[in-house]
Amino acid sequence: MTKKTWLITGVSSGFGRAMTTQLLEAGNTVIGTVRNTTKVQDLIDQYPNTFICETLDVMDVPAIHELINRVATEHQIDVLVNNAGYGLFGAAEELNDTDIDKILATDLTGSIQMIRSILPFMREQQRGQIIQISSYGGQVAYAGNSMYHAAKFGIEGFCESVAQEVAPFNIGMTIVEPGGARTEFRYGSAHVANLMKVYDENPAHAFMKMLDPANGLAPGDPEKMATRIIESVDQPDTPLHMVLGSQALENTIATLEKRLAEYKSEKELAASTDFPAGK
Repeated sequence: MTKKTWLITGVSSGFGRAMTTQLLEAGNTVIGTVRNTTKVQDLIDQYPNTFICETLDVMDVPAIHELINRVATEHQIDVLVNNAGYGLFGAAEELNDTDIDKILATDLTGSIQMIRSILPFMREQQRGQIIQISSYGGQVAYAGNSMYHAAKFGIEGFCESVAQEVAPFNIGMTIVEPGGARTEFRYGSAHVANLMKVYDENPAHAFMKMLDPANGLAPGDPEKMATRIIESVDQPDTPLHMVLGSQALENTIATLEKRLAEYKSEKELAASTDFPAGK
């Protein structure tokens, strides 16, 4: 792997931490953002010349612009990884306005603003790679995850559009759609709404079983997933959507096949709303 300079958000845990560690061990430079430096002090001490730790809350849009303008002027950023994010669980009725605003600002708007900010620099250097950490929840929806899906479906649509805009400038885009992995996303950082008893026997609370490690751990290995993400940068044929995890891929394919069959069944309905041919 050619040594590069990576800008990665949310490197204190999960995929961000795993990627950062692997990249630093291989001799790359990582500009990693955290909200507090405590969890990455070991990396700061071990890699004083190649790990540049920046404090950033991706909900702070002016701070995003300031950070990108500064670090992209000081360093040539080869790869941006939008990794910062979290899960929010609960029925739509159980969420409050703050829950909704916060997850959209973190999982959707934060990633949008990071990408918008880095594009002028990558366009000027006529190359770059953007990796958006999404989820197979950007294609498959489950009860009790409505706002998480709203953020992930939204960022995937944004990235698909931007990928077409920046391809002429030799800027690549990869949307990573991991399945369940043994990270703090599920076992530590997940946010749960104020639950209502009326939903206790409802599919909206099925997530409670998933969040309890006693019911079995997620199948995904975050270290292996991090390796596959890193490898994708040097591959000429990396797909726009990269699903990680066999269960995630199986569920995604099943969902898309069902959706496609539904659309195909609506051919006559769709045509019935057109003007007659030639009119």
